[in-house]
Amino acid sequence: MYAVIQTGGKQYRAEPGKTLLIEKLEGDTGAKIIFDQVLLVSSGDGATVTVGKPTVAGAKVTAEIVEQTRGEKLVVFKMRHRKNYVRRNGHRQDLTAVKISAIEAA
Repeated sequence: MYAVIQTGGKQYRAEPGKTLLIEKLEGDTGAKIIFDQVLLVSSGDGATVTVGKPTVAGAKVTAEIVEQTRGEKLVVFKMRHRKNYVRRNGHRQDLTAVKISAIEAA
């Protein structure tokens, strides 16, 4: 069984037991989170697929926070040709690792 959830402006495929790196969510390690923006729910064999319009009513995905971490460092480089303009900056995104524990379909 799997579901497609939306959080942080992105969509993720969630399966029980799978760990996802998503945009930062508030909470400590071990806290439970419920995702109620479920866009699709499917049985593992593909026999039944429920697609929401835009979300599946009554469906929710339960997860547990594994850790709060940061992503890889990205280099943001801006340059204007022949204008003596160069800017170099870095960025690391705050992320939350969550482990999917259950998928409940209505």
